[in-house]
Amino acid sequence: MSLEHEDLSNFSMLDLFRMETREQMRQLTEGLLRLEQGSADAALLESMMRAAHSVKGAAAIVGLDAALRLAHGMEDVLVAAQDGRVQLDADGVDVLLGGVDLLQQLAEAPDGDAGIASDGRLDAQLAALAGLLPGAGARRKPRAPAPRPPAAEAPAAPAPSVPPPAVPAPTPPSPASAPSVPPAAAPAAPAPPAPVLAAGSDELLTLAGQARLHAGQMRPWIGGLHRYKRQQRGVFDALAVLQDAIRATGDARLAELAQIVVDRALPLRDLLHKNIVDAETYERQAVTVSTRLADEVLALRMGRFGDGVHALPRMVRDLARGLGKDVRVEIAGADTLVDRAVLARMDAPLNQLLRNAVDHGMEPPAERVAAGKPAHGTIRLTARHRGGMLVMEVADDGRGVDPERIRAAAVRRQVAPAAFAPALSQAELMEFLFLPGFSLKESANELSGRGVGLDVVHDTVRALNGAVRAESAPGAGFSTVITLPLTQSIVRALVVDVAGEAYALPIARVERVQRVPAAEVLALYGRQYVKVGDEQLGIVAAGRVLDLGATVAGAELAVVVIGTGRERYGLVVDAVRSEQSLTVQPLEPTFGKLRDVAAAALLDDGTPVLILDVPDLLLSIARLLGTGAALHVAQGEATGAGSAATRRVLVVDDSLTVREMQRKLLAARGYRVDVALDGLDGWNQLRTHDYDLVISDIDMPRLDGIGLVERIRRDPRLHRLPVMIVSYKDRPEDRARGLEAGADYYLAKGAFHDATLLDAVRDLIGAARPEDKP
Repeated sequence: MSLEHEDLSNFSMLDLFRMETREQMRQLTEGLLRLEQGSADAALLESMMRAAHSVKGAAAIVGLDAALRLAHGMEDVLVAAQDGRVQLDADGVDVLLGGVDLLQQLAEAPDGDAGIASDGRLDAQLAALAGLLPGAGARRKPRAPAPRPPAAEAPAAPAPSVPPPAVPAPTPPSPASAPSVPPAAAPAAPAPPAPVLAAGSDELLTLAGQARLHAGQMRPWIGGLHRYKRQQRGVFDALAVLQDAIRATGDARLAELAQIVVDRALPLRDLLHKNIVDAETYERQAVTVSTRLADEVLALRMGRFGDGVHALPRMVRDLARGLGKDVRVEIAGADTLVDRAVLARMDAPLNQLLRNAVDHGMEPPAERVAAGKPAHGTIRLTARHRGGMLVMEVADDGRGVDPERIRAAAVRRQVAPAAFAPALSQAELMEFLFLPGFSLKESANELSGRGVGLDVVHDTVRALNGAVRAESAPGAGFSTVITLPLTQSIVRALVVDVAGEAYALPIARVERVQRVPAAEVLALYGRQYVKVGDEQLGIVAAGRVLDLGATVAGAELAVVVIGTGRERYGLVVDAVRSEQSLTVQPLEPTFGKLRDVAAAALLDDGTPVLILDVPDLLLSIARLLGTGAALHVAQGEATGAGSAATRRVLVVDDSLTVREMQRKLLAARGYRVDVALDGLDGWNQLRTHDYDLVISDIDMPRLDGIGLVERIRRDPRLHRLPVMIVSYKDRPEDRARGLEAGADYYLAKGAFHDATLLDAVRDLIGAARPEDKP
C-alpha cells in the first residue's frame, strides 16, 4: 500500500515504522522472488538495497536496535550482490527471505524487539547473513533456525523429505493449518487503515444509495409540474377566448375586469416556469452529487487485486521448495479493482487452489523435463472485469486431471451409480471435484487427500453469489475459473413478479430468461418439464417454492433458469420486470436467516424488494421435490374457487415410503396434500398454513407424534383441528396414549388398507371437496 496520500497525523512513530516495514518488506520479497527466477539486474538490486536501507533508518529513529542490526545485515548482503562479490542463488534467497520474515516479526512484536532479540533467533539470522558475504567460508555451513511464528500460531508441519539446503531456509507454511499463510511464510501483515475505511463505508453506502433514490424521486414531482403547466396553458387559452367575447359585447366594465384577471394571472405563468427550471436544475445536481457520492464510497471499498494477493507467490515458492519442486506464480491483472471485502473472503479459496496446484498438479523438475516442459512450473493467477463481473482464474501447466480418474473415483466413493457414470460429460465430471470429501488421492498426506479443499472454494463462491467451474487438459494443465459480482454492496439483479410482489435474483446466478408456450409443458413422474434443445429442463412454480400460492399459467410462461448441472431448474414467475443495480440492505439481525432470502433493497422507484438467496432457493426446491410436494404451475382456471375449497391434509412421517404412499393415496382422491419430515417440521407448517386434517406417525426424530398432538391441542388456533395417528404400534396402551394426548383417530399401519385410511379420512373431514358426496 502506498503511504504517499494517507493522512498519517494520527499514527504513532511505531505505527508508522510498522506501516513502512510492511511496504518495504513486500518490495523486498517481490524482488527476491524475481531474483531467484533469473531477473537479476542492477535496478532490481538497487531497489532491494534501498528497501533494506530505508527500514534500517526507520528502525534507528524508533530505537529498535534488533531491527536496525538485521536490516543492516541484509543491506550488506545486497550491496555485495550489487558489487558482484556475492552471487545470490536459491539458498541465498532463502536466507534473505528468512531475514524478511524476522524483520516483519520484529516490527509487529507488541513488546518491541526484546523477546526476539533474546531468544537467539536474531543472532542465528545475522550469522546466516554474514555467511553469505565473501570470505565467510565455513560460516555458511551451520543452519540457522528459521524464524518461528508467534506462540499463538500452530507449529508448521514437517515438510516431505528433501535434501537439506546448505543455508537457513524459512519454514514452509503448515499444510495442516488453515489456508491462510502463517506469519513466517507471509511477510505482509494485514494492510493498515484502508480496510478500516472500507468496513466503515457500509453505512455511508446505504445513505448514498438512499440519497440517489430520493434524488430520482424528484422526477415524478417535476413531471406533475409539467402537467400543471399544460393545464395552466389551457386556462390561459380559455381566458383569452373569454376576453375576446367580452370585447365583442362592448361592455367596457367587463373588459376592464377581464384585463385585470389576465394581468394577475400572467405572473403565475412566469413563476411556474421558473420553479420548473429551478427544480430540474436541482434534480440534475442532486442526482450528480448522489451518484458521485455512491461512486466515491464504492471506491473506498475497492483495492488493487495485486495488493490482496501479493503474499501468494512467496507462499507457493516456499511450499514448492519444501516438496522438491520449482513453481512460479505470475499475476495478471494486478491493477484490477476488487471489493476488499470480496478479496478478503476469497483469500482462503485462492490459497487452497494454489496449494492444490502445487501438490496435485505440478510435476517434479525431472518429470517435467522428460515430458518436454520447462523444469519450473508456472501458475498464472488472473483477474479481470467482464460483463460487469469479476473473473478470477487460477491456471497451472502441470499434469492436469484425467477425467477417467474422476469417473472411477465417483463410482468408488458411491457419488455416481456405476450404470450412470459412463454417460457423464467432462464438464459434469469436473463438478464432482467440488463435492465435500471427494478426492482423487488414495491416501492423505499433510497437504491434501482428505477431500477438504475445492468444496471450501465452492461454498465460499456460492456465498458470494458467484459461480465456479474447473477445466482440465490431461498432461497440459488445470484451471479454475471463478466469477463474482464486482462488489457485495451493489448487486446487478433481475427483478421479477411473484404473486403480485417484486423479487430480485442476482444476475450472476441467472443462466438465462426465456418465454415458453404453456402448451409445451410436459409431465413425467409427477414433475413438469419443458424441452430446451436436446435437454429436459424441470420447471417449478416460484409462488409454490416461496409459499406464496399457485402460479397460474397464461398462454406463455416466463421462465428464469437458475442452478447448474443436476441442480438446474426453470423458475416460473408471473412476469420479468427489468434488470437493475440495487444497493444491498442487510436484513435486521433480529430476524436471523430467512429461508430463501439473502437481503433487501429499494428499486429505482422506491419500492422495497427482497433479494432471493439462489443457493438456498435450490435447496428448498430439492427438499420440496424430495418430499413429494407439488410445485406445478397451475393451468388456466384450474386454480379457481373450487380448488381453493379443496380440503387440505398434512401428512407427518419420517419414513419416505409411508409418507409418499399416503400422499399419493389421498391426492388420487382429490385431497390437497402437504408432507412434513418429522413432528417439528409438521409443527412449523401448521403455524404458517391452514389444514383440515393432520395424519401423523408416533416415532419421529426431534418431535414425536404424541408431542405434536399435545402442541396442537394447546394452541388456541389449532386445538379443534382433527388429528389421525397412523403407527406400527397397535397395543392397547399405545392406542390409549395417543387418544389421551388428543388424537381423534388411531390407525395401525400393519392392519390398514387403502380403503381403511380413506374411510377414516372421510369420517373425520368428509370428501375432498364439500360439494362432493362421500
